Amino acid sequence: MTKAAIRAEAETLFAAFQAAGALPVEADILLPAGTLLDLYGEDIRARAYVTADPLRGEMMLRPDFTVPVVHAHMAHGADPARYTYMGEVFRRQEHFGPRASEYLQVGFEIFDRAEPEAADAEVFALFSRLLAPLGLKAATGDIGILLAAVRGLGTTERRKAALLRHVWRPKRFRALLDRFAGRAPAPEARLQLLERLATGSAEALIEAAGPVIGLREPADIAARAAALIEDAEAAPISGAEAGMLDELLTLEDTAAAALERLRAIAAEMPAIATSVDRFARRLGALEARGMDAATLPFAASHGQSTLEYYDGFVFSFHAANPALPPVATGGRYDALTAVLGQGRSIPAVGGVIRPGLVAQLKGTL
Repeated sequence: MTKAAIRAEAETLFAAFQAAGALPVEADILLPAGTLLDLYGEDIRARAYVTADPLRGEMMLRPDFTVPVVHAHMAHGADPARYTYMGEVFRRQEHFGPRASEYLQVGFEIFDRAEPEAADAEVFALFSRLLAPLGLKAATGDIGILLAAVRGLGTTERRKAALLRHVWRPKRFRALLDRFAGRAPAPEARLQLLERLATGSAEALIEAAGPVIGLREPADIAARAAALIEDAEAAPISGAEAGMLDELLTLEDTAAAALERLRAIAAEMPAIATSVDRFARRLGALEARGMDAATLPFAASHGQSTLEYYDGFVFSFHAANPALPPVATGGRYDALTAVLGQGRSIPAVGGVIRPGLVAQLKGTL
């Protein structure tokens, strides 16, 4: 009876997305692990179920639908296109207590290069309408603003790349920012290594350490040592830039108030101006769809703990019980289409709803 109730909610949502013009699509349950590892790095292993196939190599049980749907669209999809899907996903949940590791998702994706902000608004408004009976609290953000701020920093490309790589790991990102800004010391082990490198070459230290164990070649180790020396000699990120990043990371207000503050920050940090303009256009598109965009909750850091393909507008819908995971999540992932499109790309936005939580909140389980 429980699975039947969840399936019924899923079918209702699936039909609603089809009524919104989406083409229903399927995705394999067992996916090549290489694609996901290339996108997310080894961190994905902590969240996914990995297995080995004697013919196909390392595989993963489907952790989400977006990657296989984007992959299929970039191979032979129409332009523009809308898709919807329904099926199980599999996530390891050791760090989240009793949460289910296998559950149904229903999703909706738009691939359209004409008006990205209008597509953002359409997805969010559709989800808001479908979930309205549940009395959920919406949360929104824009990872694109934070990414633009990092890319515009007056520091080395290596440091910017490190920060961009860890945007979706908030604690690590903060630790790196503090170190690059001179507000926190480098790890003691690194300081000791730098001291040894100052009195001898990397090659000499490698030779003194004995046989090389592992996959890294001596040349790779020497290159890494040179990068550490270069980083230690780089000037710290300025206090003004670090302060503006701090303000972005803590900015949390209504969308209207946030826009005003972001415009003030953009006057001092021009790198985010284009992203802030997109934010303003998105609010206008939401208003055009009948949403009270001005009072919508906004946090510039929202989305830092989601899957790493979101690079623009992000949103989620939450129940009053904080122990429950988000009922729905979504956002923009333009860069993912470029990665999977092998040189081709298209703006894309979408989201997923967990029908099991919808059924639970409705009391139909």
